[in-house]
Amino acid sequence: MSTSPLKNWQQSWQQTEGNPQTTTETKRQVKVQKKKWISTGEKFLYTMFSAIVLTVLYFSVSFSSSTDALNREVQQLEKQVESQQEVNENLEYKKKELSNPDRILEIAKDNGLKIQNAEVKQATQLANR
Repeated sequence: MSTSPLKNWQQSWQQTEGNPQTTTETKRQVKVQKKKWISTGEKFLYTMFSAIVLTVLYFSVSFSSSTDALNREVQQLEKQVESQQEVNENLEYKKKELSNPDRILEIAKDNGLKIQNAEVKQATQLANR
């Protein structure tokens, strides 16, 4: 018997409230913002750091390449100098052979020159006195 007045009171209360079940059941759409893995500032910093690293690497490779080219050029010039030194040494040896006094006397006799009792000396020895 006691439950019936409660049911009546509950029904009357629901009617006076203006259907509170519907107000509690209204759903709101909440926008959930996803947290970014990398922020915009970090993206900017990473981009700048990457650009600087790439620029340094480019100049490093460029410098290395130019140094290598310069070293190759120096090696070629050294080879040319060595070959020219060999040519110069050969010519110096030939000059000494051709300036031999016995050879000069022989050529002079072949061309009809008469040498009297005179000593034949090299011109370089006379110039040094």
